[in-house]
Amino acid sequence: MTLLAAAVIVHDRAADRVLLIRRGDHAKFAPGHWDLPCGKSDPGEPVTTTAVRELHEETGLVAAPESLRLAHVIHGAWGVESPNGFVTVVFSTTAWSGTAENREPAKHSTVTWTPVTALPTPFVPSSSTALTSYLASSPPSLTIRGWD
Repeated sequence: MTLLAAAVIVHDRAADRVLLIRRGDHAKFAPGHWDLPCGKSDPGEPVTTTAVRELHEETGLVAAPESLRLAHVIHGAWGVESPNGFVTVVFSTTAWSGTAENREPAKHSTVTWTPVTALPTPFVPSSSTALTSYLASSPPSLTIRGWD
């Protein structure tokens, strides 16, 4: 079975910054790398619900599903917890409420607003591609990873 996941680019246009997480040093995937708020879909859950749930669980921010815009799709041949492949749907939003905080300190070392002109490294490659494409105002696009 292919794993379905959702990620959210939270873009504060007024301050020209995005919300990023830094994966913890003991993360199963990409320890110490910067990433977008992201997580796995629960069975029977629409991907937009996954996106807003994971955003809230990880950062405390609340976004409405209808505020999400499709930004990118990542289709990987395999992943740490998805040996049969995964699809991550990356959304963007410019509308949210709440104050950003690290609500999963066992998984992430940092949740922070970052200027779009100073994105940190190392960054999860597929998330970096999605974010860079979004910031370039490109139409929604697709990243294929690990397929021959």
